[in-house]
Amino acid sequence: MNEIPMTLIHEQPVLPEWIDHNNHMNVAYYVLIFDHALDEFLDEIGLTREYRNSENRTVYVLETHVTYIQEVHEGDALKMYVRVLDCDEKRMHLFLEMRHRDKGFLAATSEQMIMHLSTEDGPKAAPMPEFLQSRLQEYKDRFANAPLPRQAGAVIGIRRKT
Repeated sequence: MNEIPMTLIHEQPVLPEWIDHNNHMNVAYYVLIFDHALDEFLDEIGLTREYRNSENRTVYVLETHVTYIQEVHEGDALKMYVRVLDCDEKRMHLFLEMRHRDKGFLAATSEQMIMHLSTEDGPKAAPMPEFLQSRLQEYKDRFANAPLPRQAGAVIGIRRKT
């Protein structure tokens, strides 16, 4: 069902209040669901609310690129997958997929660059502790030899036929 190997991180139904005038989920809620999945992933690697509060650290999303591939509707059950494409001591480059749970189709993707920050004198970029760097590297290594998702690294623009 999932063409590119990724890790299941979140499940979410499409709520009635998320439906727009086109009778499908509004684009804003795709981003919200990706954010919910990101929160679960951050908790999974140990970048929890407790860690953020006790260590005066946080993360900011620096850049995100969302692709809307196939619409979803009220009540559709969604599965969210994550893959660490790259990471260093301060950043993580993530790729998330939204798939229809029952039909398996790819509904949307979100590619994100996230920065770890100190909130003591800033915010300003700060290295992650070793335990976070190790967890991110474990996630990166899981699929290191798999092909990149087709949407990863995409550039937005109008493609002209010549």
